Amino acid sequence: MKIDSKIDPRLPAGWVAMNPEQKRQWRLNSYLDPPGVQYISAQAKQDYRTRAQRIVDVYNLKEPDRVPVGVQAGELPYTLNGVSVRTAWYDYVQAVDACRKFNEKYSAELEYYASPYFIPGRIMDLLDYKLYYWPGHGLPLTADVHQYVEGEYMTAEEYPDFIRDPSDYFNRIYYPRIFGALEPLRLFQPATDMIEIVSLAQFSLMGDPKMQETLLKMIEVGREYKRYLETVGPHMALQFASGFPAGGLGRLFAKAPFDTLGDTLRGTAPLMKDIYRRPDKVLEACDKIADLTIASILKTPSQASDITVMYPLHKGADGWMSQKQFETFYWPSLKKVMNAFIEEGYIQSLFVEGSYNTRLDYFNEFPRGSLTLRFDQTDMHKAKSVVGNNCCIQGNVPSSLTVTGTYAEVKEYCRKLIEDCGEGGGYILSVGCGAPNPKLETIKAMVNAAREYGVYKN
Repeated sequence: MKIDSKIDPRLPAGWVAMNPEQKRQWRLNSYLDPPGVQYISAQAKQDYRTRAQRIVDVYNLKEPDRVPVGVQAGELPYTLNGVSVRTAWYDYVQAVDACRKFNEKYSAELEYYASPYFIPGRIMDLLDYKLYYWPGHGLPLTADVHQYVEGEYMTAEEYPDFIRDPSDYFNRIYYPRIFGALEPLRLFQPATDMIEIVSLAQFSLMGDPKMQETLLKMIEVGREYKRYLETVGPHMALQFASGFPAGGLGRLFAKAPFDTLGDTLRGTAPLMKDIYRRPDKVLEACDKIADLTIASILKTPSQASDITVMYPLHKGADGWMSQKQFETFYWPSLKKVMNAFIEEGYIQSLFVEGSYNTRLDYFNEFPRGSLTLRFDQTDMHKAKSVVGNNCCIQGNVPSSLTVTGTYAEVKEYCRKLIEDCGEGGGYILSVGCGAPNPKLETIKAMVNAAREYGVYKN
């Protein structure tokens, strides 16, 4: 599948004729020198270039000036400034102000720029969202996390409906289940039923009081999103201008099709039964989801401003399924998605959750430099040995250590990681799974370890 360069006029002429490596290099060059940025100072411009070059070097599997650090501060910008997560999700002004104060005090030291990034709580309230618990909604007001509410949101009997027409299935069946406010949408008939004449069956529903209430809530959701973007947007726009490149995980988001099917449609337990009871339907659904994922991202209107696609890998880890099941149900559709984006020059940024000690060889099936892998619990020495010559690697500083460990313990752990993984470049020091509230001193320990032990002698 090819991108029409007219989708984003900032893409160069002849984009479609360029090969994947040329497209990748163009994206990396744009990352090094982003167009239209008005830096707040000459020093900020220099800092941006230094930090961006460091990331580009490790993506290219080279030795930069020193090991970069992927800081994960969690909710610290809020909690250190007396703002609860609940307050931040509902009061965007306070969220922005907390991040601003955090940046003024710590950004230079941590080489990290904090920005509010969350689903506004009031929007989830308006939609009566069923897939999450969040502070004050299923969780205590003092909670500093949100939680996913797993369920069987698509029944086994609905596989044919989903595969035949995913958009119709989502609009009329799935959305009414996960958004309480959209429940009246189930009353609609398939849109394809209206062939020529104006269908009374469709438009008469607009007179239903419940349908009108739904439409008004959707308008209110749009207004709330506008308010959120108007409040948060200017702060986020200062990131590049202040000398901080975008985070390494990427702004474009995708999932392994098997994870999409299991996380938010069938549910984990039903899906694992499906691979025995209806394997053909699982494979057909995964292939359909792969096509939808590819089309969604390749039609993104901001093609020129992104260099990575981020995936959290959930159900492919060691122990979730056998190697044969992994090769049958998980890997083919994920590989299909990744290859489509590699063709368009995107670097694939995978958050490899759990342990992938038995799956590492699969990552070598892609072109050199096309993947960056953030490992959660995988043996990093083994990862460096197996994939380190082909993929940028990072991760494995335990989140528990960043919460309970001392400065000295974290620094020593990072020293060993740098010794194991840093040689030859292509390595970023970072946590595996980020903690909501790590200690500030443990984040400082990671950054200082990179500065002390991660300098390359070029």
